[in-house]
Amino acid sequence: MLPFKLVYSDDYYLPIGAHVFPAEKYERIHKHLIETGVAETADFVTPQPASDLDILLVHTPQYVQKLKAGTLSAREELEMEIPYSPELVRAFWLAAGGSILAAELSLKDRIAFNIGGGFHHAFPDHGEGFCMIHDVAVAIRRLQRDDKIRHAMTVDCDVHQGNGTAAIFAGVRVPSGSLPSHSSPTLGPSPSAKMRNAHAGEVFTISLHQENNYPALKPPSSIDVDLPDEIGDDDYLAWLDNALSSGLRQFEPELLCYIAGADPYREDQLGGLSLTIDGLKRRDELVFRVARARSIPVMVTFAGGYAQKVEDTVTIHCNTVIAAKEVFAK
Repeated sequence: MLPFKLVYSDDYYLPIGAHVFPAEKYERIHKHLIETGVAETADFVTPQPASDLDILLVHTPQYVQKLKAGTLSAREELEMEIPYSPELVRAFWLAAGGSILAAELSLKDRIAFNIGGGFHHAFPDHGEGFCMIHDVAVAIRRLQRDDKIRHAMTVDCDVHQGNGTAAIFAGVRVPSGSLPSHSSPTLGPSPSAKMRNAHAGEVFTISLHQENNYPALKPPSSIDVDLPDEIGDDDYLAWLDNALSSGLRQFEPELLCYIAGADPYREDQLGGLSLTIDGLKRRDELVFRVARARSIPVMVTFAGGYAQKVEDTVTIHCNTVIAAKEVFAK
């Protein structure tokens, strides 16, 4: 039995038809974890949908009303890049409820997973990039509202910058400069690491992503590491280590929300980095080791993954669970 819980529902399936987003991956991850003995049925818990009041902690009343009534404009639906349906709205409300539950469980068990979620391109007033509702932001705001936490950090390792996350939590920045490079002397082509001045705040955002990729406009995170094309395992891990070290010198979170995208993988259809499956597992281990060493609870969501072979995406996501099991079972 795992020392933490996995939040999952068969209703996480997104009814979007033929699409580059593999909507069936959630069910396949659930099945694979059980069939391989990584998890047992008792390790999974079923979420309830977020309430409208929860969603409104992040999203505007006008946008929520459009989603509930089905009155998005053609342009708004096009920008979201997934076909609107009432069933899709229910799936996103459920994913947000799953992230709320996973965040609450992480405070008790040190770590918890939402097998869905990670929809980091959603803005308060519109959806983008396959994302209708920003479940991670909803979870953070719900825990803050309930006085369970005050300070949270997002660590986004999807290949695409977390533009919705950055916009929602704008205002938390570290002193301007560049990430320390002394611990990574062999990085090769240097990513640009942006850190900007601003007042202290309650949510610190880190995004490690491919610079030459979606979205075209990237609102500033607290730390953005803009990686060059084709960067591989060792260079990626060095920059992640630097970003985590720099962020945690500046900010003390009571919750770390890890957006564990599978799309930095070298065979991803929407990515241009060159990480291996083993390198992605090492990435997860690094995040978990840092969080455990500092006693920071971790809520994990899976975000993107568009490998040419869906089974590779499933393996990468399942390896994140295995990495957590190895780090937190000790």
